[in-house]
This record gives sequence, C-alpha cells and structure tokens, in this order.
Amino acid sequence: MYEGFAYVYDKLTADIDYSKWADYIESIFEKTGAKPKSLVDLGCGTGSFCSEMAARGYSVIGIDRSADMLSCAKNKAIEKGLDVLYIQQDMADFELFEATECIVSLLDSVNYITDKRKLKRMFRRVRENLKTGGLFIFDINTQYKFEKVLGNNFFYDLGDDVICLWQNRYDEKRKICEFDLTLLVREGSLYRRWDEIHRERAYTAGEITDALEAEKLQIIGVYDNLTFDTPGEKSERIFFVCRKP
Repeated sequence: MYEGFAYVYDKLTADIDYSKWADYIESIFEKTGAKPKSLVDLGCGTGSFCSEMAARGYSVIGIDRSADMLSCAKNKAIEKGLDVLYIQQDMADFELFEATECIVSLLDSVNYITDKRKLKRMFRRVRENLKTGGLFIFDINTQYKFEKVLGNNFFYDLGDDVICLWQNRYDEKRKICEFDLTLLVREGSLYRRWDEIHRERAYTAGEITDALEAEKLQIIGVYDNLTFDTPGEKSERIFFVCRKP
C-alpha cells in the first residue's frame, strides 16, 4: 500500500490548501479555548500538514504505517528546515513517549480503518495518549459521499508527469469502497506503472459517536467541512472535535 502512490501523492493532491486546513484547526483551538503547543498527526502521509503546523511554531509528531510516505515527509521537513518527528506505527495501535495536548487525523484517514474493532482500539489509544483536557480532531468522508459521489465511478488525472486512473467500487452492504488505482509516472521517455488497491469504510455519524463514547471521549462539536456549520444530509466531509475529560 502506498508504495508508488507516496511519491506522487503531493502532485495528485496539489489542490489541497494545507494552510487553510491549519487555519481551521487553529480556529477550533480558539473556539474551544485550547492552547496546545504540541500535536500529533495520525495518518500523516507525506507530512504537508505536519510541516505547516511546525512552521507555525508547534511541536509536531507525524505517525503513519507507510515507510514510503514517511520518507517523503521527512525529506520535506528537511528541505524546509523544520524539526518534525516521524514515527512508523499503525494509527490504530500507536503509542507515544509521553501524552500530548492534541491529536488530529485528517483527510479521511479514519475511513481507512475498515474494521470497527480497530476503530475503537484507535480511539482508546487516542484517549490513553492524550493529556487530560486534550483535544482529538478528525474528519471522515460521509456515507453520502461514498454512495453518491465516489462509489462505482471512474476518475482520471492526466498530468504531464503523472497519470492516475481511479476506478471505484462501493459495496453498500459492507460499506466498503475499493479504489483501484493505476499510476503511470514519467521517467525520462518512458513511464513506470504502479497498481494499488485502497479501501475505505463508510461510517455514519452515529457509529462514530457510539465508538467515541464507548472509549470515554467527549464530543464537543460535529461540523460540516472546514466550517462550524451543522452537517446536512448531503455533507461530504464532517469534522468531529472531542476532548479527553
């Protein structure tokens, strides 16, 4: 997983404004009265968000299970002269050296946990590794997005150096969406091909709420994408803001 995808991820996600995402996370801090100096990013990928927050003065740890993603992330931090600690761990079973003030998991990383038992274990690890009063902020792709936008559709991105062909299959019974990716990356006059399959699970807000409450994480806000609006039936991404009591 991510072997080839890691090295072209930034080109394929160039439309994501990480500064805007960081502004939103800081607006949550302001809204909740939190003033964290440190944070952990679960499923940090190539570290763009970590670098953005480190540049703003936070002490940042990025966690991902993909060595390829972490290699890209570390190189990015070095190039920008930023001090970010990256750790290769499964986000559903991570452990920190000491408790932190804030944990985030962004860009539907939580949807990649397709087993409900692992989801609850992740939430338990979050609670165990948060300081009392610490925040846990994450987003999910909604069931509506899987059913009406992503599911059973074909997408493509025809770049000059990278071509991505993306066939989706959504199983409504299992609530699992498979992304069958074919990547063609230019190397001189030729292209190198990678084929990867990614899977995400659609969770309802109720399922997420039950799992959080079972692990004693207090929900203090559920919001539509990058806003403080109440999610609607056609919301495609929603944010959960939680606190460790």
